[in-house]
Amino acid sequence: MADLIFAQPFEAVGCKQCREMADLGFGITMAFQPIVHQPSGKPYAYEALVRGVAGEGAAQVLAKVTPDNLYRFDQACRVKAIEKASELGLNRVQDCKLSINFLPNAVYRPATCIRATLEASRQFDFPADRLIFEVTEGERVEDTEHLKSIFREYDRQGFTTAIDDFGSGYSGLNLLAEFQPDLLKLDMALTRNLGADPVRQVIVAGIVLVAQRLNILLVAEGVETEAECQALAALGIELMQGYYFARPEIEALPLIERLRG
Repeated sequence: MADLIFAQPFEAVGCKQCREMADLGFGITMAFQPIVHQPSGKPYAYEALVRGVAGEGAAQVLAKVTPDNLYRFDQACRVKAIEKASELGLNRVQDCKLSINFLPNAVYRPATCIRATLEASRQFDFPADRLIFEVTEGERVEDTEHLKSIFREYDRQGFTTAIDDFGSGYSGLNLLAEFQPDLLKLDMALTRNLGADPVRQVIVAGIVLVAQRLNILLVAEGVETEAECQALAALGIELMQGYYFARPEIEALPLIERLRG
């Protein structure tokens, strides 16, 4: 998701919206892109990416998000992602997870705000323990303790947690020092032309070592070429995402559908 900066918590408004779940005011749907286990070629997870109902990109949709509808938008994205993934049969693909971006500034009380997600999981028969919640490192969060409390609650609920775009944002290693997620998604700027860039190779190798020591899985984002894929594999990274494997497709699971075909 794009960087949305709302430093002040809208707790009173948010909790009221949680009870009422008023209409968002514009339609959304989801595109899905696989995170691939490169050695086997099978999908480890699918990331849900918000789109407009007429195919509008994420930036056009996010431009409609304001402090007044931020909470409703975050909740609507979670529910829509689970609904569409189940409609497409992802819930019947053994061990394959669903990755959902969340906006930490839209979460007021973690245990309460997760309620709609759990209800959607039950309603659409998607196992809650196969949900990943990822926050982008580029999401500016003024209250780090609040973000840590969200991650702790998600951990308690049995969700997989992830930091997206690692290596690109405001907090970097400071965020990792505060909280150790299950997954780190390596920013595509570090992936690009990795095999021809000794400096990036050293940096990525260092992140691989840190992740191994902290028992965190690494996902390389933005993989576009065979050379990048091979360079990442040589460094020990097995989970990858990018156009080399599949582009995001609206209301479709591209890699699974190709494997089925």
